[in-house]
Order: sequence, then C-alpha cells, then structure tokens
Amino acid sequence: MHFGAAMFFTDASMTPMELGPLLEQRGFESLWVPEHSHIPLVRTKQFPGGPELPRPYYDIMDPFLVLTAAAVATKTLKVGTGVCLINQRDPIQTAKLAASLDQLSNGRFLFGVGNGWNKEEMEHHGTNFESRHKLSRERIEAMKLIWSQDTAEYHGEFVDFAPMQTWPKPVQKPMPIIVGGAFPYGARRAVRYGEGWIPGAGATRHGDIAETLPAFHSLAREAGRDPAALPVTLFRVGEDLERLKQYRDLGIARVVISLPAAKRDAILPILDRWAPLMRAVAA
Repeated sequence: MHFGAAMFFTDASMTPMELGPLLEQRGFESLWVPEHSHIPLVRTKQFPGGPELPRPYYDIMDPFLVLTAAAVATKTLKVGTGVCLINQRDPIQTAKLAASLDQLSNGRFLFGVGNGWNKEEMEHHGTNFESRHKLSRERIEAMKLIWSQDTAEYHGEFVDFAPMQTWPKPVQKPMPIIVGGAFPYGARRAVRYGEGWIPGAGATRHGDIAETLPAFHSLAREAGRDPAALPVTLFRVGEDLERLKQYRDLGIARVVISLPAAKRDAILPILDRWAPLMRAVAA
C-alpha cells in the first residue's frame, strides 16, 4: 500500500518545491493537490466538511502549476490532482495541460477528477449543477480520444468538436483517470470511465470502506471490469496504525494524508510522525 499527502498550496503555505523532496525522502509515493478556481460569497450548498469553509479553499493555487513545480523538484514522486473539477474546465485545454504535465514528469501524473459540490462556483463557469455529471463524463470521454488518437473528434450533448489534432500525448497509456466521489454514485462513475476510485476515509451512510469496497468490486464485475484494474486511493486517513493495517489488508492501493496549508516548521513534525507509521505498515 502506497502513501500520499495532500495540501492546499497557498501563498501562506510551503511551496511544492519544498514539500515534494521532503515527501520523496520519507518514502511517500505521491503528492495531491485539490482545486477550487474561486469561492462565491453566496452559496446554497453546504460544505461537506462542516459549517465553515476553511480559508485555504479561497487561497489555493492552480493545481497544474503547483504539480509541475513539484514534479520538476523531484525524481520519483507521483503528482496528482485530488481532485480536478473537470466540469469547470474546457476539455481541449485540460487535455493539453494533463498531457504536458505527464510528459514533464515522465509519466508521474495521476489525474484525479471530481464533479464538485459548490453549485455557485460551477455556475460561474457556465456549468449547470443538475447536469454536471453528464457534462463531466463527456469531457473525460473527449479527453481520452484526444490523448489516444492522432485525429480526434467528439459529438455529445455538451461537448462537440469536429476532427482536430493536438499534441503532446501523455507518456502513460492510458492516462490514469481516478474518479473521486462517495459510494455508490462516485463508485459507479469510476467503474464507467475511470482507472481507479477515490473515496474518503470514515463512515458514510453506506458504511465505511470495509463495507463499500466489496460492493465496489461487485459493481466492477457486473460491468465486465476487473476490480484489480480499478485500484482504490483512500483520502483523509488518520494516524492510526491498526486502521492503516486494515486498509492494507483490504487491498487499498494508496492512502492519502491531509496536510495543513502551513510552513515548513509546522509540516516537518507531521511528516516525521508518519515516517515510522509507513514503515510499520510495510513491515
């Protein structure tokens, strides 16, 4: 089981050029960056994490720039969006961004995608909240064609373009699209068009990962997909050795810890607590 770390990079946090090598030195496999383009001051949908929206949601930097900086500063660390709000991004431009990052990192990019909760944020981008899931699916389908074909075209309800060409193509074939979202809806989207699933740790109304993972594997088999081809990346895990061992024994491919948007002095003690935990899980 691999370990990753996620951070909201802001002008008040460590830089990705600082954090990336520190993670690599301690045995972390990957660095993940969330995305919010902006935060509307009027919101009708509650933040899933609680009544108050933390300040880093307003301040976070662009994930593709941050991950490029981290990739240049490291040699083996994988870099991932956790998650990219694909329904707020143009698919042709995003396909080029993702492929460019995969090239610059020599195939170390993990393309985590999600459909978001902030209704007003996506509406500012011209996205209808009710149709956001189909819009995202079409954009991902279109990007897959762009990455895999010299000449690509796509004709859908929301995405429509005539034959076109663009490079670079990703190093990875296929580009790993890892779909974020809770069970069952996020899991179903992962089975339909992903190469992995990103749920969150902790109990949900459908149970925790020990209960939803077998159901996810059943969904995959029913759709004719091999569950082994859909590795699970579990976000927001805690410093609990027995729980981490349970995740390992369940077959979770990767767990991701959440780091605060803070400077080096606050982050180093956290990383140094995790290093022996990772060794104990590996043992």
